[in-house]
Amino acid sequence: MRNQNTPVALEGIPFLAVAGAATLVLILLTGRFPLLAVLAVLALVLTLFIAFFFRNPQRLTPADERSVVAPADGVVIYCGPAREEYSGEEMLKISIFMSVFNVHINRVPVTGRVADTFYRSGKFLDVRDERATFENERLGMVLDTVAGARLVVVQVAGLIARRIVCYAKEGDSLRRGERYGLIRFGSRLDVYLPLTTELKVALGNKTVAGETVLGILA
Repeated sequence: MRNQNTPVALEGIPFLAVAGAATLVLILLTGRFPLLAVLAVLALVLTLFIAFFFRNPQRLTPADERSVVAPADGVVIYCGPAREEYSGEEMLKISIFMSVFNVHINRVPVTGRVADTFYRSGKFLDVRDERATFENERLGMVLDTVAGARLVVVQVAGLIARRIVCYAKEGDSLRRGERYGLIRFGSRLDVYLPLTTELKVALGNKTVAGETVLGILA
């Protein structure tokens, strides 16, 4: 898997390179053209923001293997029963909204095997709109645990987010807390859990990917 030990997500390197190069050129030109100093400052701010957006911090995942950890940093905007589109089953759903200020690296919620992945093309509605669940572009991953539980994690593109990245493939064995993908520039993660799961978060709670426990599997 990519980005396991890099301070910045590799997907952000091209953006950093372009912004950094533009900043350097503008700084060098300010000696001859002082008015370019304003543009140089703006370019520097943009470069720093890109580095901030693609930051890739280390996280300490809880030891209890029954705990389901948050796949994303953000805020819980939905927590309750819902019908999951992959199987059509009624499950518990937790939706996490990621703003542009959150870390956007996504992490695996449970240790297990990737039973399947699915992609749906669609719109780019604001992800806080519930219609985004079935109308927005999204990429799902179906995870089976050793104990026999099945979870579904869905990366949902948003109003600004136009690029979903998922490293996991069908048949892969993943570890809880491991980095498995990202979404660029604001989005949402939906986690579908068995109805028997003991929920540990509520609407409005903030989450930290790989650390915050969403629920305990039965």
